[in-house]
Amino acid sequence: MEKQKKVLLINTHLTYPNWTEGKLNNTFIEVAKHFFEAKNYEVLETKVEKGYNADEEVEKHLSADIVILQTPVNWFGAPWIYKKYTDEVFNSGLHSQKFLSGDGRTRDDLSKQYGSGGKLHGKKFMICATWNAPEEAFGNPSQQFMQGKTTSDLFLNLSSSYRFCGFDISQDYNCFDIFKGGTIENDLENYPKHLAKVFNL
Repeated sequence: MEKQKKVLLINTHLTYPNWTEGKLNNTFIEVAKHFFEAKNYEVLETKVEKGYNADEEVEKHLSADIVILQTPVNWFGAPWIYKKYTDEVFNSGLHSQKFLSGDGRTRDDLSKQYGSGGKLHGKKFMICATWNAPEEAFGNPSQQFMQGKTTSDLFLNLSSSYRFCGFDISQDYNCFDIFKGGTIENDLENYPKHLAKVFNL
């Protein structure tokens, strides 16, 4: 009998009362949850703001085939609570050697490269993000601020920890311009299509 696959949904929204309450990120989580349940995945969830146990999060990562980070973009990154989460969870995975064994390099074999010590190969990581920025700000050299850089370029600080541990990085999904007339309904409607495409489901 084939083992049931698992997906871990991490919601790193940070509430600022009377400004940002997290409803949109919660909705994206629910869309993903329904999508994966319909595909017979077991859904694991972590809402960082509500607290977590780092060792338990390590076990969730070990059991998950797919990990999705749901995040608002605050000052061009995830909220600070996610950096704390990453430090604590990945340090636990490092100390236990469950995520990786060193950085991959050895004195015995100088051909081994930095970042090749991960143990979590075959797993996939994806970011789903909500933005104030408009879509046209990215991947366009004529835009003075990002100068042609893509969302994937900006997310290197988030995805690299996973890549370092062996994960494959899947194409991110973005909901842009949420405060100034973006296409939120369409973005929510199209999200399952993106999930189906990037995960071949």
